[in-house]
Amino acid sequence: MDVSDGASITQKLPPERSRFGRLLDNERLLASLMIAPAILYIGVMVGFPFSLAILYSLSDATTGNQTLHFVGLRNYIDVLGDPVFRKSLLNTFFFSLCSQALVLVLSKILALALVRNFRGKRLVRFLILLPWTAPISLGTIGWLWMLDSIFSPFDWILRKMGLLGAPDALFGPLSNLYWLGEPSLAMLSVILVHTWRMLPLATVILLAGLTSIPHEILEAAEIDGAGFWRRLFRITIPLMLPIMTIALLFGIVFTFTDMTVVYVLTRGGPVHSTQVLSSWAFFKGIEGGDLAQGAAVAVFLFPMLAGVAALMLKLAHRTEVA
Repeated sequence: MDVSDGASITQKLPPERSRFGRLLDNERLLASLMIAPAILYIGVMVGFPFSLAILYSLSDATTGNQTLHFVGLRNYIDVLGDPVFRKSLLNTFFFSLCSQALVLVLSKILALALVRNFRGKRLVRFLILLPWTAPISLGTIGWLWMLDSIFSPFDWILRKMGLLGAPDALFGPLSNLYWLGEPSLAMLSVILVHTWRMLPLATVILLAGLTSIPHEILEAAEIDGAGFWRRLFRITIPLMLPIMTIALLFGIVFTFTDMTVVYVLTRGGPVHSTQVLSSWAFFKGIEGGDLAQGAAVAVFLFPMLAGVAALMLKLAHRTEVA
């Protein structure tokens, strides 16, 4: 081989890679760089307020005097002895479980309906998504009018159907139902409004799960003679359990931490019958001026949400592996 052949081979060799190119090929470093903004955002928007809440809960800070004097666990002891806190805790679990059970069932029905092809499908999807895209406070104000004790359209419909306002009527002889004035009706109202609010998100999540199921499995089951209900309970629901668990987890987190529906509709009344932990923390800490006890109530949400999240993620992982 002469010198010219050696020169041509040298020219064909790739040039030495730059340091920047080698860094981009480092998958661990690249992954760290890509996730760093998200971690920074969570640290600033979540970590700092959470640390501040813990600091306040261990002090005697108020809105009038924000000087931090360490008082230990006194605020937590006082909060646990507060009957309103205990009632709010029970209401939080009842409100969350009932609303999420309704959301899970209704979203499954809607997802099964929307996965089919029919005329006006896009319009129906748009209308279903409206409650999630609209500001929750504006939507809840609309419900506040519809649940009014005098001008409620639901009462008018019930009267026209003969179910209200007559001596032998199913809902009593009164001309109106005091939706937000009676404890049981007030809790029912906030559950239904929150269900209406959370239904679109769960429907979209389950709809994505339905579309990911291979059509060959459903077609094979249909050819083998499996009916709708058998395909639903033997194929569709088992394959969608991980996605349903994630939808339920999102719903529980939003329900535990959101106070808008309760605040706009009932402000926790009547007589704290619809008070939840998030709204009580606001009333105690902001409107009541006791930042320390309000922070202590809010901090109680963390271990409950962390436990629920860990349980739901473990369940989702087990169903996915199975």
